[in-house]
This record gives sequence, structure tokens and C-alpha cells, in this order.
Amino acid sequence: MKTVTDALVHRARDGDEEAFRALYRAVHPGLLRYLRVLVGTGDAEDVASETWLQLVRDLSSFRGDDDAFRAWAATVGRNRAMDHLRRQQRRPVADAAVESLDELPGGDDTAAGALSAISTDAALALIATLPADQAEAVLLRVVMGLDARAAGRVLGKRAGAVRVAAHRGLRRLAEVLDTARAETGDAPATAAPTAADDTGREAGVTDSGTAALKEMR
Repeated sequence: MKTVTDALVHRARDGDEEAFRALYRAVHPGLLRYLRVLVGTGDAEDVASETWLQLVRDLSSFRGDDDAFRAWAATVGRNRAMDHLRRQQRRPVADAAVESLDELPGGDDTAAGALSAISTDAALALIATLPADQAEAVLLRVVMGLDARAAGRVLGKRAGAVRVAAHRGLRRLAEVLDTARAETGDAPATAAPTAADDTGREAGVTDSGTAALKEMR
């Protein structure tokens, strides 16, 4: 069930303060988690504040539905995050401890477990170890709730490329969780489901690796 509706967005755009508060409560948590991976926990709140200031300033000229609003918020947040990182002359990072992987759920349903745990510090730190395209695709698709087309607009990529990147990212997370649980003697997770590309065919995955989150382009 959607927590943001087209009517809510339209009411907020027309100056309804209660609608805007509801919109903020629905969108802000996912936006903040996205920004935490881009700029780190310490700076995410400041960047989120800058993001909402711009959203408020330009809201009256916004045209679109609830999905378009989420995509707009993600785009503004990403731009503010990149500006912040350029000012700081540093790379994107999530500063949560990866050692807290024991907070993640059991492995009998890797895909569902990974999705449900993304809001935790451990999961955000784990996502930050993915290549940049995979990390952002997972965050935008799962945390921000964008469809592939909207996420593609945020990243300047085709929807199919976002689907593949998100699938590869989740597949990599499943592999890391399997490895971690094998070391502790827990039962291995089931294989992550394959993702369909734009033609409906399943996208094969051969990529692996533990590269740190690269600088966003």
C-alpha cells in the first residue's frame, strides 16, 4: 500500500501544510537512508535539510504524481550530496560498522531478509561495499521505493540497466551473507532470485567482488 498518493502530493503543492507534513513523514526516512550511504551518517541530516529546503522552495512549480515526487526528492538529494562531497573533497561512504552483520536476518529467505534489513546500520554499511551503480540502484529501488524507470531518471541510465544493477547488488549481498553465515556455522541462504530485463528475460549474473563504494559520477 502506498503511503504517498497523488492527491497528497497535489494538496501539498497547493499549500496544504498537513499534506506536506504527511508527505515529509512518508518520504524522509528513505531519503535519509539513501543520503547516509552517499555522505555518511554524520552529514546526512544536514544534506537532507538542504534537500527539503529546495523541495519546499520549488514545490509550487512541481508537476507530477507520487512516484515523480519521490524521484524528484532523490534527484535533489543526490545533487546536494554530490555538492557536499565536492566541497569536502572526499568520496561517498557509509560509516556504520560492517561488523554488526549479526543484526541482519536469517538466511532462509535472502531476498526478503536483505530488503527488510536495509534500514539497519549494518545493511547500509554492507550496501556501501557494492560498486557505486549497484549500491545506488538498490537504494533507489528498495529504500526510496522508485520503479526502474524513475530510478533511471535519477541516475541518468536506462531502466533495464538499473534493474540489472539492482539485481547484481542484491545477488552480491546474498553471497556476502552466505559467506558470513558459513563462517559462523549458520545455514546458508537460498540463492537470490534473478531479475528480469526490459524484454522479460532473466538477466544472468556473473559479477562479484567487494569493491568499496566508488565516487559517484
